[in-house]
Amino acid sequence: MMEKLCLQNTLRILQSADQIKARLSGDFASVHGLSVNEVLLLMHLAQAPLNRLSRVELAKRMHMSASTITRMAAPLEKIGLVSRQADTRDARLAFVVLTKPGLEKEKEARATFAKQATHVFRDRWTQKDLEQLSILLHRLTADAPGDLT
Repeated sequence: MMEKLCLQNTLRILQSADQIKARLSGDFASVHGLSVNEVLLLMHLAQAPLNRLSRVELAKRMHMSASTITRMAAPLEKIGLVSRQADTRDARLAFVVLTKPGLEKEKEARATFAKQATHVFRDRWTQKDLEQLSILLHRLTADAPGDLT
């Protein structure tokens, strides 16, 4: 019985995440010209010390491979939202750095994100419901790196 409940809840969480990403995707693409994952990448950088993270650390926080981060960062670098910075002590280590235009774009996208997040929960959730959901989701992801809240 417990296994069935865990499976059902995991599937519901994944379905909910997909629905939320799909809803965000349209606004991010049309308003900001970015994908959901590109916005998340900018958000991680905006919260990092010096607005920079190594590709490996960024990959860990986004639950992706470092090569996926490299492929995702390349077009962002071309349009000036991020830059590449070598480590002064280890040339093999490269950082992805949020530029000033990237920081501005992140702030704009975060505002869109906040607006859409409000729409996700409107009319169906009380303040108490949202607080309880937040507590439960935090417990679920407590050991995950890179909390964006």
